[in-house]
Amino acid sequence: MSTEDLVSAAAFGEESDVRRLLDGGTPPDEPGEYGDTALYRASVRGNAAIVRMLLAAGADPDRESGGDSEGLPLCAAACWGHHDVVSALLDAGADPDRREDAALTAMTALVWAVSNERLAVVRTLLDRGADPDRCDSTGRTPLFHAAERGATAMVRALLDAGAHPAPTDHQDLRPIDRARHYADRDIEAEVRARAREYAPEGARISVRREETEGGDVRVVAEVRESTGELRSETFLSTGHAEIVRLLEGSRTE
Repeated sequence: MSTEDLVSAAAFGEESDVRRLLDGGTPPDEPGEYGDTALYRASVRGNAAIVRMLLAAGADPDRESGGDSEGLPLCAAACWGHHDVVSALLDAGADPDRREDAALTAMTALVWAVSNERLAVVRTLLDRGADPDRCDSTGRTPLFHAAERGATAMVRALLDAGAHPAPTDHQDLRPIDRARHYADRDIEAEVRARAREYAPEGARISVRREETEGGDVRVVAEVRESTGELRSETFLSTGHAEIVRLLEGSRTE
């Protein structure tokens, strides 16, 4: 009964196998062959039952997974909006302000949740003590990311939690500066242009509009292979002008 079996069972949501392996003495925290942990795999999948099993068996909620492009369980769950998993990890003592050990833009769970407009997760993280001004490694706060994304509901939630409206990043730009940058732009054209950067020859780009969890309108550009397989998505919401108004009404100096 190997650690690799446990990681695989967690990744595929096989709850009975996870229980059997843990009961048989498989360490809950030992990484698999590629450095990935069972807790991370269960967290990114959103399987709260397996997450709770692993935590109850002693898995460290703040242990970073070393697999390719992986990181903290809390960040994975926050990114994908797995609210029950976020709550379970926080209940087990996960640090809501811990940044992933990434090479370029190490981010917190709050930044991940804000950037992907997971409003319920954002509110839970803030209610559980996450610092609304905790920045990523480029100096960008959650509010900066929300303003750049055009995510009005995120901006309101962060301001209500006491976020400072005028921090600057490493380029001395404020959240309101990023919102103004997009306020008069054609957001559909913007996301199409971004999508083209990732589109291989023969790929198709399509655009859809959808309502976010917070009620904003998000414009999503999909890149699909000639086979129809989804390659990537790029999105921005359309609330930049409203965000400028909100931030102009706050203390921005």
